Amino acid sequence: MGIRERLSGNEAIAYAMKQIDPDVMGAFPITPSTEIPQYFSSYVDNGEVNTEFIAVESEHSALSTCIGAQAAGARAVSATSSCGLIYMAEMLYVAASNRLPITLAVSCRALSGPININNDHSDAMSVRDCGWLMLFAETNQEAYDNYLQAMRIGEAVGLPIMICQDGFITSHAIENIELVEDDKVKAFVGEYTPQHTLLKNPMAVGPYATPVYYIESKRQQAQAMIDAKRVVRAVADEFARMTGRQYDLLESYRMEDAERAIVIMGSSAGTAKQAVDELRELGEKVGLIKIRCFRPFPAEELAQALRNTLAFGVMDKADSFNAHCGPIYAETAAALYAQGVGAPKGISYIYGLGGRDVRVESIKRVFSDLEEISRTGETGETYRYLDVRE
Repeated sequence: MGIRERLSGNEAIAYAMKQIDPDVMGAFPITPSTEIPQYFSSYVDNGEVNTEFIAVESEHSALSTCIGAQAAGARAVSATSSCGLIYMAEMLYVAASNRLPITLAVSCRALSGPININNDHSDAMSVRDCGWLMLFAETNQEAYDNYLQAMRIGEAVGLPIMICQDGFITSHAIENIELVEDDKVKAFVGEYTPQHTLLKNPMAVGPYATPVYYIESKRQQAQAMIDAKRVVRAVADEFARMTGRQYDLLESYRMEDAERAIVIMGSSAGTAKQAVDELRELGEKVGLIKIRCFRPFPAEELAQALRNTLAFGVMDKADSFNAHCGPIYAETAAALYAQGVGAPKGISYIYGLGGRDVRVESIKRVFSDLEEISRTGETGETYRYLDVRE
């Protein structure tokens, strides 16, 4: 039986860290993720963990600390947000290419400029191709559960992993949550036993790679990302047996006979589910697909979920500024094309930038747009901003 508590998303992440007791934390504060190292430092100070807490001068240094520690055979963790994640960018690539399974908590926040400290996904989306695994949470419970599963996933395939939640919306809001008992967490996560470490084997970390070798290393990295799909599912199944809470690459909500659907990620899925429920009560055949695992991208699973729809809208809380769609829409469209799915009509919606509220009424308007597309077969403008003063 789990332990019932009321925690913010940041505190839930810090508590999960405490239960795992990592070897090293590289820490530098940035809103809204600052509470994670703040809470965790109190566990260090109280002697509740054995972690070496290393406060550094920048986010770049925080991740560099983690890279050195992980290469030496230690479990290393950090947390960041927004411009801090971008400041880490160089080292994000280094960590992934060196196949170091660092665990990074990200409380997603809009990027500058203009300066904004509220939630969107522009930070995480800007580093989506660094080679990191990426899990996104709808709720505080899911943020905590994702963190407990993260190390198992990353260490199994030799890739670093980000656990993303929505800044302030889940990072600071307090929700009822069910915690797993400490001994069960320890048994579930297990010990870190890397094949090669700096302290045991002569090895080079981050060597120069000539064209003779570089592409093969990238092919191996790509295979690890492919293999991670199976691992994410296997770890989720084991977690479900322990807790009763089942996760997958994505969640289909009321999609059994849906003719219109939205694809969404993060905390806004809760608002969208409410809209789906209210429209279902009116007899409308609508549904929702929530992406939990963004890297690896669940292409085949998403194409299968959308197979019988007439029209769909992809909700992106970030813009790629490519003049035609958001990042999740681009990958969704590619997934449908690759699977040969019979072309449901798709629309890209950019929403919620810089913390702009998305309401049930907003989601209903999207479904209204999709109904018109389903009826007429005409998509009109496929690149749309939602709830914006034009």
